[in-house]
Amino acid sequence: QDANALGFIRRARDLGFAVAEIQDLLGLWRDRSRHSADVKRIALQHVDELERKAEALREMAATLKHLARTCHGDQRPDCPILEGLGSAH
Repeated sequence: QDANALGFIRRARDLGFAVAEIQDLLGLWRDRSRHSADVKRIALQHVDELERKAEALREMAATLKHLARTCHGDQRPDCPILEGLGSAH
């Protein structure tokens, strides 16, 4: 039973669930009278959060790509990457 619970926790962590979410899911996993709607709600909330994080990462990557394109990458001291990081946007 403990090995199964550890495997459950590991898979949930691999999917990026937070500790509190894993506790909720583990409780539902052990509760044979659970409602699947409760499990689905937690999963879909997590999907929404993952999608928000993915969009934020895409925006960060686009910003860094833009800054890197504007940098000459030569012996000059001026660097748009450092200027971009130092600006208050």
